[in-house]
Amino acid sequence: MWKHYYTVTTTAEALELLAQYRDRARVIAGGTDILIEMERGQRPNLDVLIDITRVSGLDEIQLRGDEIRLGPLVTHNHVVGSDLLVQRALPLAQACWEVGAPQIRNRGTVAGNLITASPANDTIAPLMALGASVILSSLEGERTIPLAQFYTGVRRSVMRPDELLTGITFPALSENERGTFLKLGLRRAQAISVVNAAVVLSFAGNTVAKAAITLGSVAPTIFRAGVAEQALIGQPLTIEGIREAARLAAAATSPIDDVRGTAEYRVEMIRVLVTRALKALLAKSQAAAFPTEPAMLWGDHQGASASAPEQQIDHTESEPIVTVINGQPITVPTGQGKTLLRFLREDVGLTGTKEGCAEGECGACTVFLDGAAVMACMVPAPARPRRGGGHRGRAAGGRRAPSHTRSVCGGWRRTVRVLYARFPDGGREAVGRAPRPDTRPDRYEYHGQPVSLHGLL
Repeated sequence: MWKHYYTVTTTAEALELLAQYRDRARVIAGGTDILIEMERGQRPNLDVLIDITRVSGLDEIQLRGDEIRLGPLVTHNHVVGSDLLVQRALPLAQACWEVGAPQIRNRGTVAGNLITASPANDTIAPLMALGASVILSSLEGERTIPLAQFYTGVRRSVMRPDELLTGITFPALSENERGTFLKLGLRRAQAISVVNAAVVLSFAGNTVAKAAITLGSVAPTIFRAGVAEQALIGQPLTIEGIREAARLAAAATSPIDDVRGTAEYRVEMIRVLVTRALKALLAKSQAAAFPTEPAMLWGDHQGASASAPEQQIDHTESEPIVTVINGQPITVPTGQGKTLLRFLREDVGLTGTKEGCAEGECGACTVFLDGAAVMACMVPAPARPRRGGGHRGRAAGGRRAPSHTRSVCGGWRRTVRVLYARFPDGGREAVGRAPRPDTRPDRYEYHGQPVSLHGLL
């Protein structure tokens, strides 16, 4: 794990530290990839983290002529919430919308997604189809690398240890261009791509003048389906042409078998996704499914990064961490080896459920719903029933497990027993079953069957 943590205030400070520590250092912004890699022991030589989140101006999205530039702190939700990018870089906005959940999209950066260099990462294929380049900076100067030349293999790139990615540039889509991005995962949300595809077409009248078809999670790096592209160029976009291009795209790939899908399945899904993407461009319906009011969870800050402090902040592994949680000052000996979740559970005591907890009396499980503070306790879901019945499909007392404890995806999850709700205006509202009043004001207790988290929300 890290030994030194630097929070810099300028790009120059970050470059100096990278030049000093090189392979021992890693830049951290959202941390959604690097923290997991460190916790898994995948970076044993890494002992310096350089936090750039307080460098002002790095989260900007700019249109310079017909070129769009993204700063290294632009998050996935910045992209999703940008009218400019939705209108003139739709494939990228669609890909960012497919990343994780709102909380992850608020932390994870597009630059970090590119640097991690996994062929399954969602933003690489659309940016490559859009003709993007990355700007790499060091004390020696800047260099611009086309994204198509940036990757050398799985999780490998041409980026040097002393370099910082300071910008992503690509041409904005013009009026005669259309593009889209599609993803296939094992779930509808928060899933790694089994296959993803981005398609960008330029038209001269009704004829395809240029074509870019990029495929993710089918090769060590993002695959460019050049043969399929050439089959479209110079021809009007028709159903017959779409079928042939999709066939050629699928035939040109040789994906591997892994835990998410077989090679045969991936090949067929390439054909399906390319067909769907091209049909959407033909019908000009590529933006039909994109949300008009996506969930951001930004609050009053609109997703902006923190304002820069007056001076650089350094922190070593032996120093305590001082913070404020729920209005209470918290001091812990060290943050070494702790994710935020582990810190909240082990050092702050916000376990959600623990031995001896009197159904929410620990105060650790407050959820805010439409201005109401709802106290809830996690309780185990009933055992999953086996086909043909059996005692494992029965709840306590021989009753069959209620169907409403199933989650929306059909799996079984933990459920919630709602204890009481507090409302700002002093009113009370029942959530689920009829309540049994308690002696304290603004408190209702709910007994009976637990309800699922999905059902509660």
